[in-house]
Amino acid sequence: MFNDVTGLGRRQSSVNSHKEKNPDRWVRKSLAFGKLTLSITPLILILLSCRASNLGEPNGWSTYRNPRYNFEFPYPTHWKPFPIPDNLDGQAFGDPQEPSTQVRGWAGNNLSEDEVVLPSSPPIDTRESHQQNFTTEQGLTGKLQVDIGSEISLMKLTFSQGNVRYNWQGQCDSEQFDDYYRFFYYIARQYSLSSLEEDGE
Repeated sequence: MFNDVTGLGRRQSSVNSHKEKNPDRWVRKSLAFGKLTLSITPLILILLSCRASNLGEPNGWSTYRNPRYNFEFPYPTHWKPFPIPDNLDGQAFGDPQEPSTQVRGWAGNNLSEDEVVLPSSPPIDTRESHQQNFTTEQGLTGKLQVDIGSEISLMKLTFSQGNVRYNWQGQCDSEQFDDYYRFFYYIARQYSLSSLEEDGE
């Protein structure tokens, strides 16, 4: 046992002696290890932070095109369509694994102020409803609004073109809304009117 301890002491002494003879080499190794650690740590943090924001990202996209009002928007390929309304004014799609997670788009003719406001209704402040704070990739400007509810939260996009009012909406459970915010925002940015593209050709 004494011999083992002595041998261990000799090996340790040899290592220390080697360090003393080659101090630059050990310094370089320590610096390299430190740089490697510093370069890996941010990558790990980025991956961890992106995990939640990428939760809703699909493996592929499909595009819904409305035949009546000529608008379109992307949706995850594996999502299931809801029944098409008889008036063909829009379409909704839902995540088969998360029934409350949905995206939908619809449109309709703008009503005149006389048709919207009933005589017994209080006056409506239309300044806020016409505020534009969002621009799509196509250049359409409209209003993007987020509604946080106790159970369901929504992201809504509305704008008018001519005498038509266009609407898009993404919704999910409120506790998951932070995860899906960028996902909904991306779809809203891709919303477009095919009639404008045809006019531009």
